[in-house]
Amino acid sequence: MKCHVCSTDLKPTITDMPFKTGPKRIVILKDLPVLQCHSCGEYLLEDSVMSKVEVMLNQADQQAELEIVRYAA
Repeated sequence: MKCHVCSTDLKPTITDMPFKTGPKRIVILKDLPVLQCHSCGEYLLEDSVMSKVEVMLNQADQQAELEIVRYAA
């Protein structure tokens, strides 16, 4: 797959990524599989990964300002 920014090939990699889920709330997902451009840094989440991310974010503690959750495939 090609990067939509610079047209370089996207490579699968594992990274940690923050998601802002409210005005004062951040959930960090650790060990998240993404496709990343090693040229410009742009990334893409595959549909199957994004579906699981949405479930994980909905299940996160709504009272915490910062939560760190490990992504497990």
